[in-house]
Amino acid sequence: MQLGMIGLGRMGANMVRRLLRGGHECVVYDRNDANMKQLAGEGATGGSSFDDFVKNLAGPRTVWLMIPAALVDSTLADLAARLQKGDLIVDGGNSHYADDIRRSKELAQRGLHYLDVGTSGGVWGLERGYCLMIGGDADAVTHLDPIFKTLAPGRGNLSRTPGREKANGTAEDGYLHCGPSGAGHFVKMVHNGIEYGLMAAYGEGLNILKHANAGKQSRPADAETAPLRNPDNYQFDFNLADVAEVWRRGSVIASWLLDLTAAALFEDPGLSRFPGRVSDSGEGRWTITAAIEESAPAPVLTAALYQRFISRGEDEFAERLLSAMRFQFGGHAEHPTGS
Repeated sequence: MQLGMIGLGRMGANMVRRLLRGGHECVVYDRNDANMKQLAGEGATGGSSFDDFVKNLAGPRTVWLMIPAALVDSTLADLAARLQKGDLIVDGGNSHYADDIRRSKELAQRGLHYLDVGTSGGVWGLERGYCLMIGGDADAVTHLDPIFKTLAPGRGNLSRTPGREKANGTAEDGYLHCGPSGAGHFVKMVHNGIEYGLMAAYGEGLNILKHANAGKQSRPADAETAPLRNPDNYQFDFNLADVAEVWRRGSVIASWLLDLTAAALFEDPGLSRFPGRVSDSGEGRWTITAAIEESAPAPVLTAALYQRFISRGEDEFAERLLSAMRFQFGGHAEHPTGS
C-alpha cells in the first residue's frame, strides 16, 4: 500500500523504515528537511510542503500523523483542506481520546475517515514492531489492515495464551481494533498509566535495595534525625545490575521494562547521566481523570503520577512550608541538604 507519514521523529521515522522494509510505498513530510532527506535516501518520497506531500499521494489517500498532541488540530486544519472525500487520516500519537471523538465527527462532515491508533514500541519498534490499539470505523480499519500487520510485531516466539487457538482476531499479532472513535487512544492512555505504575515500582524497589547498607552509614544523633534502631539489619551492599539481571530470568516480575532497567544499570550503575527529572506527557493524568469520573479506584497509578511531579521539584514549596511549620511550633532547624 501507499501511506503518507507526517512527523519523522523517534517513532515516525522508524515506522516509515519498517513499512518500506515490508514493501509499502511511503511519502513523508517533516518540518525538519534533514529528516526527510534521510528517509528519501532510504526509499521514501519527500514532500517539500503540504501541497507537495498531498500531490504525491494517490487517492484514496492515507495520511498518518506522528506528531505531538498539541499540534494535531492545527495540522488537521491545514491537511483537511487539501484532502478529498474518501481519504483517511490516522492519528498515531498520544492525543486525548475525547479529542478523537470530536475530530472524527468534524472530519466525517467533510467525507474524511479518521482513525485513532495508540502506538507503543518506542525506539525499539523498528526491529520489535509496534503494538497498535485502534479506534474508529471498522471499514477503515479493514482497509488499512496490511499497514497494521506490517507495523505490528506479529506472534513471534511468544507462547500462546492457553485457549487462544479457539479465538479469532488480530490481538495475538500485536494490533487490535478496540472500538469506535476514541477507543484506541483510550486503551493506549490506560496502557501508559499502567506504565507509570510499573516504572515507579521498579524504581522504588531498587532504591530500597540501594539503601540496604544504611547500617554502615553514620547518622547524626540529634532530635532532628530518627535513629536506625537495628543497624545490623542493614549491612547489605547489593550489586543492583546483578539483581536486575537475575530477576529477568524466571522471576514473576520479569518484563521488557526490567530488561531495559538491567541494561541501564549495567551500563552505568550510578545512573550518573540522568538527573532524575521525569516528564509526563499527559496520558497518566488523563488515566487518573477517567478513573475519577468512572469511580474506578487507581491509587497506585495516581501515586506514580504524583511521584513524577515530585521528581521535577513541583513539591518544593510544600516541603519548605513543612519545614517552616516545624520551626514555628518547635524551633526545629533543618539539616543542610544532603546531610
